[in-house]
Amino acid sequence: MTTAADGTAGPAVRVRFLGDFELTVNGAPVQRWRAGKARGLFQYLVVHRGQMLTRDRLYASLWPGADAAAGSSLKVAAHALRRVLDAHPDRPGDSGIRLVYRDFGYVLHITGLWSDLDRFQELVHTGLRAAAAGDTPLARTRLRAAIGLYGGEFLRGESADWVVEQREYLRALALRALGVLRADAEAREDFVELIEICKRTLEIDRHHEETYRALMAAHGRRGELACVRRWYELCARRMRDELAVAPGHETQRLLGTLIPAAARAFAPSAAVSAVTGAPPATVRALRPAARRAGTPAWSPDARTTAAARPVRRARPDNRAAAALARAADQATA
Repeated sequence: MTTAADGTAGPAVRVRFLGDFELTVNGAPVQRWRAGKARGLFQYLVVHRGQMLTRDRLYASLWPGADAAAGSSLKVAAHALRRVLDAHPDRPGDSGIRLVYRDFGYVLHITGLWSDLDRFQELVHTGLRAAAAGDTPLARTRLRAAIGLYGGEFLRGESADWVVEQREYLRALALRALGVLRADAEAREDFVELIEICKRTLEIDRHHEETYRALMAAHGRRGELACVRRWYELCARRMRDELAVAPGHETQRLLGTLIPAAARAFAPSAAVSAVTGAPPATVRALRPAARRAGTPAWSPDARTTAAARPVRRARPDNRAAAALARAADQATA
């Protein structure tokens, strides 16, 4: 067959796992599956192709809690899979797909397979090795290509345990690749690429504090202090609303270095208030109570009076912060 991208000969079977699942056999997309679990069985077998997978393992991954001794669900799914993909163990069709039952389990063989999952992992590992060896141009090329393939999370919308496990592993690989690319863009002071890399990172992990710090530092070096503050406030709001924590000390210290006045507004007490929702005490409430005439300074009575004095709290005006947060949200869109 020929690929639509370049007109050259290519694999007969193409599978996309990153984002929405797609399967193409001899140029024709496979869209209708004869059994609900046939597609899940195929996905699991492709990821572990060439391995003999026992019935117990397949049931534990695809039908958790079901009785593997009966074996009817697996047989139905395997039969449907063979019919959909013409994957007879003895007479494979033009696709070159063979689903073989052997030794109380199944093994999948595919001739001429291209998978975005395999290619993504190959590019990331090659790029990371090149970066470790000091070959920056090769690392940059490989990792950029890997991120270009990362079209979304692994099998988006699926929730099986084995899918979630694989998804988190690939997500971590993508973040490692982006981290190397971010450091490279920072070293070259390529702020256009740096911002694009940071945006891509936040699409994968919206709580990635190191990325917010990179954006703050980049805008700080360019004197764009309003952008520094907006990125910090977006980070603080997401951490507070979605994780119930405040930004880390390193992020707060960076804000203090770039904008000392803004750092005072986000002092530790203010950060705690942001998490708990309690408004900070006013400056007036922190002043000592007036000493009564004839009462010696620092007398027990004076301390008791100050402690007993009720703390007045100001009603916070969140309109400005909300406007800044909305602007930062638009910047990451």
